[in-house]
Amino acid sequence: MNRPFTEILNEPESKTLEFKRNLSSPTPLLKTLVAFANSAGGRLVLGVTDDRKVLGIESPLDEEERLANLIADSISPRLVPNIEMMTVQGKTLLVVEVFLSGTRPHFLKAEGIDRGAYVRLGSTNRQADPQLIAELQRGVAGVSFDALPMPDLDIDALDLKAIQEDFQGRTVDKPMLQSLRILVKDQGRLVPSQGGILLYAKERRLHFDDAWIQCGRFIGNDKADIFDHIDLLDPLPHAVESIMLFLKKHAMRGADFSEIRRKDLWSIPVNILREVIINALVHADYSHRGTPTRIAFFDNRIEVESPGLLLPGLTVEELKRGVSQIRNPVIARVFRELDLVEQWGSGIPGIFRQAKAEKLQDPIIEELAGRVRFTVPLPKILPLSRTQSRKGETSRLKAQSRAQSNKQVSEQVSEQVSEQVAMILKACSNTPKTKIDLLKAAGLASVYLNYQRHLLPLLEKGLIERTIPEKPNSRLQKYRISKKGIKFLKSS
Repeated sequence: MNRPFTEILNEPESKTLEFKRNLSSPTPLLKTLVAFANSAGGRLVLGVTDDRKVLGIESPLDEEERLANLIADSISPRLVPNIEMMTVQGKTLLVVEVFLSGTRPHFLKAEGIDRGAYVRLGSTNRQADPQLIAELQRGVAGVSFDALPMPDLDIDALDLKAIQEDFQGRTVDKPMLQSLRILVKDQGRLVPSQGGILLYAKERRLHFDDAWIQCGRFIGNDKADIFDHIDLLDPLPHAVESIMLFLKKHAMRGADFSEIRRKDLWSIPVNILREVIINALVHADYSHRGTPTRIAFFDNRIEVESPGLLLPGLTVEELKRGVSQIRNPVIARVFRELDLVEQWGSGIPGIFRQAKAEKLQDPIIEELAGRVRFTVPLPKILPLSRTQSRKGETSRLKAQSRAQSNKQVSEQVSEQVSEQVAMILKACSNTPKTKIDLLKAAGLASVYLNYQRHLLPLLEKGLIERTIPEKPNSRLQKYRISKKGIKFLKSS
C-alpha cells in the first residue's frame, strides 16, 4: 500500500473503501467485494468499527482462510482478491483489496446473475439491473452500445438534411457515414448504428423513447414550483445550442442586462455550462431507460443530469484528475468532428480550471442512483418572483419558437448578437485570423454549425473579407476586417 495505513483509517467510506467489524455477517461483505470488482475496485478493512475504532480480528489466520473459502464458494466468476494482515495499534486487521475485474459482472451464486450482481454507488452497494449487467458485459467485450447495429432500419431512417447542414463542405454519402460509424455493416448490409440513430434519426423517440432532453427553470432552490420548461428532440449536436439558448433566456430574465459583465455578456458561466452539457450528451448511458437528460435551472445553481453511472473503473476523483473513458465513441467522434468537444479546455479538468480562473465556486459532481449530476453554482443569485405571472410559461415550447417567446428576450438576444459581431471584428482587426479563431473569440464552439450562422453573413455584408478570395475553401484561408467593418466597429 502506497500510503500509511493510518491515513486510510481516517478516510470516510466511499466507492472504493469500506470498513467492517468482523466476519459475523458474511453476505453484506460479499456484496461489497462483488460491487468493488464490478465498479472501480476497492479495499475492505475487517476489524474496524464504523466510528473507526480499531478492534482487530481474533485468530486472523483462521479468519483469513474462512474469508478465502467464502469468496471462492459464493462468488462467480471466480474472484481472487489480495488478502493481507496489517498490524495497527498492536492489533491485527484483515485488508481485502479488489481490482476492477476483467471477467465482470461478478455475482453471488446463491442469487444468480439476474439478482446477485452489484455495483458500488458512493459508499453503498446497488443491485445491478439487466441494462447495467449488459453494459458490464459490453465493457469487458470492448463493445459500445452506440456502435451496435440496428438491423431493422436503413439509411432512410436518418435525417440526411441535418447531417449535411452540420458537415458543410463534405459530401454526405454512404462511405462518409460509414467512416463516422453512423452506418455500420450487419449481415452484408449497411444499417444505422444505434449512435447514428441517437444523433440523427428522423424519429429518434420511436427507437429510443427516453433519448430526449428536459430543460426546466424553477422558482427558488428546489423543484416545488416550476416557472418554464421545454422538451428538446433536436439532433444531439444541435441540442447544445438549444439548451444554451434556454439557459441564456432565463439568465437574462433574472438580471439587468446592462449590468451583466461585458466579458461574457451573461450572468451565468456560459463556457463552463456548455462544456458540462456537451459532456452529459456525449457520455450519457442511452441504454438506460426511464430517464432523459435533464437540465434544471434554480435561483442559485444549474444542475445537469445524464442517465447512467460512471463507467467501470472511474470515480469522481479520477474524473477531476483528467482520467477519461469514452462511453459512446460514435457520438463522441461526431461531436469532435464538429468541434464541439473540448471547446476551451481538456474535459472536466478544464471546467475546474475555468471556474478557478473566473473566481467561481467549484462545480460539484455526484454519482446518484442511475444518473450522474453536475452542479454549477451561479456567481450571483437570479431570483424569480413567485407572484410573477406564469401563464403560458409552463407550456411545452417548440424548439423553433424559443427565441420569440418574449419580446424583451428577443431584444436582449439581438444585442448579444451585435456584441458577438463586435468580438469577431475586433479579433481580426490587427492580424488575419482563421475561422476557428474568430468563432472562439465570439465564444462559439462549432465551425460547421456556426460558420454559416455567424461568419458568412459578415462576409456577405462586406464587414470581413477573405485573405485568399480566389480560393474560398483553401486550408490556408484567413479572414480580416474590411474598411466597411472598421467603420461599423467604430460606430458600434
